[in-house]
Amino acid sequence: MTKKVILLTAIGVVIGALSGYLYYVEIGCISGTCAITSKPLNSTLYGGLMGGLLFNIFVKTSKK
Repeated sequence: MTKKVILLTAIGVVIGALSGYLYYVEIGCISGTCAITSKPLNSTLYGGLMGGLLFNIFVKTSKK
């Protein structure tokens, strides 16, 4: 893995985590029965995971 791949994935994780936390704060789950959005930690981790996966799509691999 190159530095570019790691950097792009890390940026995705940070943006996703911030988005997940903002989703919790702004929308969230009032009743507390939602699995992902009932706690800020769950929402932040899920957002970070999805952001990392999303940004990792844009990494180009070299074909040998």
